[in-house]
Amino acid sequence: MLLDHLKRAAAARETEALTRRRRIAHTACAPHQSVGAVDATPTPLLTFCSNDYLGLANHASIAHALADGAHRYGAGSGASHLVSGHSLAHAQLEHELARWMAPYIPQAQALYFCTGYMANLAVLTSLGTADATLFCETLNHASLIDGARLAKADVQRYPHGDTQVLDALLQASQDKLKLIVTDSVFSMDGDLAPLAALLALAERHDAWIIVDDAHGFGVLGGNGHGVLEHLGLRSERLVYIGTLGKAAGVAGAFVAAHETVIEHLVNTARPYIYTTAAPPAVAHALLTSLEIIAGEEGHSRRAHLADLIAQLRQGLAALAAQAGWTLGDSDTAIQPLIVGDNAASLALSAALEADGIRVGAIRPPTVPAGTARLRITLSASHTAADVARLLDAIARAMPRRHKEAA
Repeated sequence: MLLDHLKRAAAARETEALTRRRRIAHTACAPHQSVGAVDATPTPLLTFCSNDYLGLANHASIAHALADGAHRYGAGSGASHLVSGHSLAHAQLEHELARWMAPYIPQAQALYFCTGYMANLAVLTSLGTADATLFCETLNHASLIDGARLAKADVQRYPHGDTQVLDALLQASQDKLKLIVTDSVFSMDGDLAPLAALLALAERHDAWIIVDDAHGFGVLGGNGHGVLEHLGLRSERLVYIGTLGKAAGVAGAFVAAHETVIEHLVNTARPYIYTTAAPPAVAHALLTSLEIIAGEEGHSRRAHLADLIAQLRQGLAALAAQAGWTLGDSDTAIQPLIVGDNAASLALSAALEADGIRVGAIRPPTVPAGTARLRITLSASHTAADVARLLDAIARAMPRRHKEAA
């Protein structure tokens, strides 16, 4: 019976400390947020678990732009983009995003999607045809993994950051179309893919690169244009996916690529063709978000975020050494504190919450077995005092034997 089968699976998850439960936020996405049950008084918590890297999710100007967009265009789009749902706001957003990406991708155009997950599914299923091979990074995001599974292409995986193995795989491939698929910033580790080396391999083997810059767009690069600006890369072989619900603070994602690639997606990508377009008000709000990211305020927020990252890493390095934990090799806003054991990670997260701080415990299958961790994420809306409070709380939550040894 289905229910009995599901109950046994739930019991197994509970035994392995893998059960996931949702939390209800009563207030806006911000470092200080109230969390609790629907019918209970919420608890105020200092949070380090959102992907709102620039602190724009609750920015007054963007909220006003969203309201203005709703007054102009209504609450919904009414249909898919190819029927009647493609609004002036969508078109203006795509034009601006294409302008942003033009220095990095010749003849760039952009295509807006409701979510990053849909964008990744669309790109991989549309380009990953039967005469193609997808060369996929082992630590790619679930959306890229699922897109590869749904594609008709052959799929080969290469170890994390291992360009030598990838070089050999590309050399051995006889397929007409070769597509390297990778995250830019890996979402659970915070490190960067070796994109310059990957692009050199693409040039050598007549391949293309699909890069998901979900955690880099808005944060990396002098103007917040993302990993391509950060690394100074330019090539028509790039198919770039940027998320607009993280550093940009709103919702959705976009694909930027050579105009021929974008035209192909418009005509063949099922996740784009067969879904209702996002509300035009969202696209309208994103235009304001892009202005902030590229402007003086965006520059200031990125500089402040860099200072917070340095402060946190310095403090975590000392604590990790005392406790026998591992601090991930990351210079981004994603800072993994690898505890190892599932139950121990949950216990550390719970101890922090009891101290008024919310940090999520990440466990398998999101990360490999034996690498359960706290995924600490910073926002430009955090203060140095917030980071100091987190470090103090982690020190108090350390197992007693580690405190005594320190």
